Amino acid sequence: MDIDEIKARLMTKATIFETGGIRPTNKLLESWFGAVAWSLPEQQQPEGFQPLATFFLKELPFVPAAIRHIELLTLFISEEIFDHLVEDDLSRFFEIRTYPSLKGLVHRSWYHDNIRAFPLKPRLVDNDCPAWDGGGIPLEVEEEIIRYENEEAMEYFDDIVEEIYAVHKLGGYPAFCQSGNNFGEAYPFVLQIASDNKAHFNIVDSGNFYFFYNGENNDWRVHCDFY
Repeated sequence: MDIDEIKARLMTKATIFETGGIRPTNKLLESWFGAVAWSLPEQQQPEGFQPLATFFLKELPFVPAAIRHIELLTLFISEEIFDHLVEDDLSRFFEIRTYPSLKGLVHRSWYHDNIRAFPLKPRLVDNDCPAWDGGGIPLEVEEEIIRYENEEAMEYFDDIVEEIYAVHKLGGYPAFCQSGNNFGEAYPFVLQIASDNKAHFNIVDSGNFYFFYNGENNDWRVHCDFY
């Protein structure tokens, strides 16, 4: 397996999001960070939770297979989460709402008290790579990388990795900075919420939240890692 073959095995697609840079429209299909902009009429902001993000999956350039049946995903975050970041699963500190259809939605103006809210601009990438400790590297590929490093003085991050996207994104790999954590094949990684300087949102020290989804059980797991 040569370097190009290793790259082909590892690199994958993701939709990454740029915070701001576009004029807000407050219309359907506009994703947001720091705000939840849509819900069903009977739904209210959950008590003890702050609006975190709105992701319209419909018409995005790439959506992970596990959540392609979802057209809108909204996130609320508990005010208590930052006292529990070392726990393995943080899903109880999020209210995650999914909508298989956009019919019947009403516009909301729910904003996080401490986040500067921005619309999100999506962009397709096809070269997202796994962090070495973050998992996602098949064993046979990992063995080839180690062989190259030992025999040919190659470095994984210098010679193979093109980009590790530590930004808000759907799909790709978790941009773990410490030893990886996952919840098994039944819970594939689908979403990353990153620290965001523009939005004044920091997870300890440039950390990220990683969301894993079991479509069969409609069940979520959430992990946090930070520098």
